[in-house]
Amino acid sequence: MTSPRSPAYARSLSEDVYQKLRRDIVSCRLSPGQKLNINVLCANYGVSLGAVREALSRLASDDLVVAQAQRGFRVAPVSTADLVDLMKARTEIESLCLRKSLAFGGVDWEANLVAAGHRLLRTPKNAVPTEATISDEWEAAHDAFHLALVAACDSPWLLKLRAQLYTQAERYRRLSMRMSATRRNIANEHQRLLKAAMGRDAKCVVDLMTRHLDATTRYLLEAGTMEIATPL
Repeated sequence: MTSPRSPAYARSLSEDVYQKLRRDIVSCRLSPGQKLNINVLCANYGVSLGAVREALSRLASDDLVVAQAQRGFRVAPVSTADLVDLMKARTEIESLCLRKSLAFGGVDWEANLVAAGHRLLRTPKNAVPTEATISDEWEAAHDAFHLALVAACDSPWLLKLRAQLYTQAERYRRLSMRMSATRRNIANEHQRLLKAAMGRDAKCVVDLMTRHLDATTRYLLEAGTMEIATPL
């Protein structure tokens, strides 16, 4: 059993709080621009100051947290300019990964993709059927499906860039989900992506993904979400 005083235990504790904070930021449980009180975070996560500070430093390196001189930390803000630039970059990188994945994917890739698509389709989207809250299980299935689409890409660097952009875009998508649930048939969009991918129609897959990402951008811009989401 690892001693609470050991370096391994400290690293494990820091990793745990990093993952929890990252999840809460990406899911927008911690709002864009929100000030992060270290003492409050220590109490909420049941960890030491050192573990929280280390986690916040890592999140700052991930561009999910902003460190302000003499003013502590804030969740990275969102903005119209950042959204537009981010989604353009994500679309470009995602398209490259998709083309490579469709070119190199074999039977195992197809099997994993079908399984991920089936799981996403069969997982209830809402945590409570009568509420708009998205379930953690659906979010996990959604992430797994999008990853399965690009899993056969043979470029580690492209996949690394894609993962970074995906994480940043997730915060915007989570904001979009709150407003667009009745205006988009997300399940249909995913099913069309799956069908085109299984047919190895790279052009169709890229076009569908581009429209899929553009829809998120458009809903956010139309709703003025950046102004609403970021506190003063």
